Amino acid sequence: MTVIQSFILGVIQGITEFLPISSSAHLALVPWMFGWAALEANPEIQKSFDAALHVGTFLAVTIYFRSTVWQLCRGFVRTLRNRAAETLEDRMVWYVIIASVPAAIIGFVGEQVIAEKLTQPWIMAITLTLFGLVMLVVDRYARLTRDLAAMRSGDAIFVGLAQAIALIPGTSRSGVTLTAGMLRGFTREEAIRFSFLMSIPITGGAAFYSLLKLVSSGAAGTTIGYAQLAVGLVTSFVVGYAAVAWLLQYLRSGTLVPFVVYRVALSLLIVVLIVTGARPATV
Repeated sequence: MTVIQSFILGVIQGITEFLPISSSAHLALVPWMFGWAALEANPEIQKSFDAALHVGTFLAVTIYFRSTVWQLCRGFVRTLRNRAAETLEDRMVWYVIIASVPAAIIGFVGEQVIAEKLTQPWIMAITLTLFGLVMLVVDRYARLTRDLAAMRSGDAIFVGLAQAIALIPGTSRSGVTLTAGMLRGFTREEAIRFSFLMSIPITGGAAFYSLLKLVSSGAAGTTIGYAQLAVGLVTSFVVGYAAVAWLLQYLRSGTLVPFVVYRVALSLLIVVLIVTGARPATV
């Protein structure tokens, strides 16, 4: 892997982790599209590096919401001490925890199956379009009137189950959780805010685990140089921070239509590359 490749993957991770267009699909598709032989020849190393890039975006979203995260941490301690959730922060921290459980369980049990069976270009072409159309319908017809102060445990469970679906490449974690929140009546901005907050524990744990595995396996410094790893992490952090700020601002008045159009266009590009024989249907 070259420094340029790690920079490109860092930019892609930073943008697609938070925009509803699927980071897992993009991180798999870019090496496939450009025929990066070194990565295609080492799929396990590529997956570990891709996951390690999540450390950058985890830090980005955590630092962006640092004030809220601190309040939630205080709320967590307060609920343990008082054995009651008395404030919005007290309730919200448990909603975040509840919403993280389904994805953590399914990810632990089904990680190998997902990696082996579902990370194929033709499958991602389907999921990008399918879930894009679901986003479009919900964006058009959902009643977007609630804010996070009105959240209840049933809302958190519903959004958490949606996050578990996002383990399928091409669905987009931010996309399906945003859509699920909108289905429950939350405004786009409030739904994406909760989506970002609930991403912190699940992606943080997975990201640091993958980075540790990458370093302990000896791949860091050999197959993937420390310079490439550092460039990827720093780039994903900087770009990810900007993406969080931009999307929150955009969703105050913008719709999900541009993201749906992009997802469908990317799906068509994948199909064209496969049909014309420019790229294989599998990796």
